[in-house]
Amino acid sequence: MSPSIVARIAQADGLLRLPASLRIRKRLLEAGQRHHANDNISGFIEEGELDELQHEVQDRLQEVLQALVIDTQNDHNTRQTAQRVARMFVREVFHGRYQPAPTVTAFPNVSQLNELMIVGPIRVRSACSHHLCPIMGEVWIGVLPNADSALIGLSKYARLCDWIMSRPQIQEEAIVMLADELECRIQPDGLAVVMEASHFCMHWRGVKDDGSLMTNSVMRGAFLEDAALRREFLSLRQKPGRNAS
Repeated sequence: MSPSIVARIAQADGLLRLPASLRIRKRLLEAGQRHHANDNISGFIEEGELDELQHEVQDRLQEVLQALVIDTQNDHNTRQTAQRVARMFVREVFHGRYQPAPTVTAFPNVSQLNELMIVGPIRVRSACSHHLCPIMGEVWIGVLPNADSALIGLSKYARLCDWIMSRPQIQEEAIVMLADELECRIQPDGLAVVMEASHFCMHWRGVKDDGSLMTNSVMRGAFLEDAALRREFLSLRQKPGRNAS
């Protein structure tokens, strides 16, 4: 066996001995790929590594509990906490980072629909990337299709929302990422997205104001150019008893 082959085998063996997080990070850095809290990195995770990553997160969380001086060996309530939270982070509340986009079947606009469509309210759940506290809210989506637009099923809007929102992030960036994803898939003449949410980083800690909501909107194409269309969308998404946003 040539020295170069031996060196490559040794290098590969060394990589396999690294924790999964370091192997994944190495691939991201070599590709020049950003990996902020709200980025999807599923394309850089190899088969079996998500299980490894979950175990690694579990070990780190166990260290956090120990640093908080919690006796997890004798406290039956926290004995499995690190395991539960690691699974929650990797497989559930932050799965939008680690799983590829959901499969979304698109249909041609055979009937050449060109009237306003509104989907919502879609319940969404995310987490503030500053404190990892929950963000709970609703999203409304307005679409003005054209003859060449792709049409997607109603449930797929909810699946795409969940995929985008299931990452640590700030609301202002989340709604833009959602608009980008929908615009890319549908190619409409106009797209409008409104998100209204409560932030537990304000409710649970800090000022502890549990009545505040944050509302953001993104208007693209016809919704940005046509004030009447924008008003129609905002009035139709208005709930009874709520002032127009």
